[in-house]
Amino acid sequence: MKYLLDTHVLLWYLFEEEKLSKPVATVLKKRDIDIYVSAVNFWEISVKYDIGKLDLKKLIPNELPEYCIKYGFKTLPISVEEASSYFQLTGHHRDPFDRMLIWQAIQNNLVLISNDENMPLYRSEGLKLLW
Repeated sequence: MKYLLDTHVLLWYLFEEEKLSKPVATVLKKRDIDIYVSAVNFWEISVKYDIGKLDLKKLIPNELPEYCIKYGFKTLPISVEEASSYFQLTGHHRDPFDRMLIWQAIQNNLVLISNDENMPLYRSEGLKLLW
């Protein structure tokens, strides 16, 4: 299995691990599976940090990729194909960060790790979820 982290899951793993479900915590501790952090995660964190909606506990957004690599996560860029075909995803909600993460998970056959209540709406489009 290959997994993609939703932004809140990444932040909880780094700063508030107790918020993770037991199945998620178990998966995130395994070192023999592929866990991806998307460029979308870093973009969302950077935007929210810039407008004062996010406290990174004395870190700054551009330090996070290094931490993710240290924890064994792989990075996932946004491809031209994903960006140009994004419009095909049904609009169950309007958050562009979440929608691109959903689209990347579907397009790359990744299981999205998320506790967002809107995510199950995308199962009919092929989204696989873990929480």
